[in-house]
Amino acid sequence: MSFGLEQGGSYVLRVWLPDAEGPSVCRVNGDTVEDITSRHIPTVRDLLELPDPVRALRAAEGRPLCSLTELHANAIETPEQNRPQLLAPCDLQPIKACGVTFAASMLERVIEEQAQGDDRKAAAIRVRCTEIIGSSLRDVVPGSEDAMALKQALIAEGVWSQYLEVGIGPDAEVFSKAQVLSAVGSGASVGLHPISTWNNPEPEVVLAVNSRGEIRGATLGNDVNLRDVEGRSALLLGKAKDNNASCALGPAIRLFDDGYGLDDVRRARLELIVAGEDGFILDGHSSMREISRDPADLVAQTCGAHHQYPDGFMLMLGTLFAPTLDRDTPGGGFTHKLGDRVTISNPQLGRLVNTVRLSTDCPPWDFAASHLMRNLAARGLI
Repeated sequence: MSFGLEQGGSYVLRVWLPDAEGPSVCRVNGDTVEDITSRHIPTVRDLLELPDPVRALRAAEGRPLCSLTELHANAIETPEQNRPQLLAPCDLQPIKACGVTFAASMLERVIEEQAQGDDRKAAAIRVRCTEIIGSSLRDVVPGSEDAMALKQALIAEGVWSQYLEVGIGPDAEVFSKAQVLSAVGSGASVGLHPISTWNNPEPEVVLAVNSRGEIRGATLGNDVNLRDVEGRSALLLGKAKDNNASCALGPAIRLFDDGYGLDDVRRARLELIVAGEDGFILDGHSSMREISRDPADLVAQTCGAHHQYPDGFMLMLGTLFAPTLDRDTPGGGFTHKLGDRVTISNPQLGRLVNTVRLSTDCPPWDFAASHLMRNLAARGLI
């Protein structure tokens, strides 16, 4: 099936309709994409707020738009402007992200910091950090007495880092990855800030959470990461993470129902393939079984009495994947090249496919919340 969506799943898509000059909320019915946008469900946010989103999704009156195959064919680098286009599956939800939630990525963040953004120093620092830390981080429960004892030992060895603080300390790292409506969908380009020369994809599971903190479903995400920028200073996190087209989500939100739920997220394995125009192939994966914090705990740390999200939010859960394979020079590690094709896949969530460009060369973000509200009002949907 197009986009790799599993038969029988409760999938929500967002599709740009040229004749409406705006987006519609859609469902998958077999191989058919159906528009279910109405005054009752004008946005994905509104669908997730309903007491039973799955029932509402299935009961909504649908208008056939096209086949999944046709929609997939439209999701290319030079799309037909007069045909429906796949978008990121969320709309009014801000996109939050959790960092250093896996031991392997935790170690790589320490290496970035120690290297101060210089990829040429990474290999030697990796060897030293691995000798000191080894695999001891893998089984540490964040915030536990064992974690605090390890913290003191690492401080004594001179390798303590702010990344280890959020990795094994009581408080998770939760940051703002992208603005409302700024994420791109499958088939679009993803953007690298032009100042970056050391960067990589980050394949992640992304939770769809409503305003009440209820986890309603999940999708795939690419938290495009600028290793050199963040490595220079953690205060550059915003510049490293939030740029034009630097966040890709999709292809669809799979709603939790009788056949798919949070335990499936906890067991999920994400496959990653980076195929370069130079013939380079990187094959990796991220297993949610190795996450150090439970997804429900990460949601609780994001929202609650301390922080409300009236439109809900999307939460990227972090990644096990941290590429160290040399691409060009020994010890140089991996970095993207323009034209790389990144495919993130999971049997239950489908395939998210994007091509790497400079953020300055990706289509500008020019449809925000104000534009959406005006468009929905003009269509009589709000």
